[in-house]
Amino acid sequence: MGLRGINRIVIAVRDLEASKRQYADMLGATFSDAHWTGAPFGILVSIAWDAGIELCAPMPGREHDSAVSQFLARNGEGIINVFFGVDDADAAMARAAAHGYTCTHALDYSQNEIDQHLGGRFCRYQEFNLASAQRCGFGASLARLDRKSG
Repeated sequence: MGLRGINRIVIAVRDLEASKRQYADMLGATFSDAHWTGAPFGILVSIAWDAGIELCAPMPGREHDSAVSQFLARNGEGIINVFFGVDDADAAMARAAAHGYTCTHALDYSQNEIDQHLGGRFCRYQEFNLASAQRCGFGASLARLDRKSG
């Protein structure tokens, strides 16, 4: 499966703009908004690829029913998910499934979607989000993100 290590952590926050400033000040991280990825889940998303951080906050008016609302109500702000980089996402998902993990959501972006929404920084973007919180204490995702060379 070729494990690459941690790609990024996802942090649930209440105020996206304040959190972006906090992590930019603390780490010098540069954030790119990716709200289009979170809209179906009622969240605003911003990613600092240079720092390996993804911030997710409820969209205005979705504070009680977004994908991060229950986590925030139960735990406050904090790490909600870890993306593990892999060389072969399909093989990694098959391995996880063989050990009883199910996929809750999967993505496999076309090059056009990568170019349009992710600044063309990748030549492959595929991920599987696992139902792992009960067993691991946090969400886990398997991600094949191949950066464009040059």
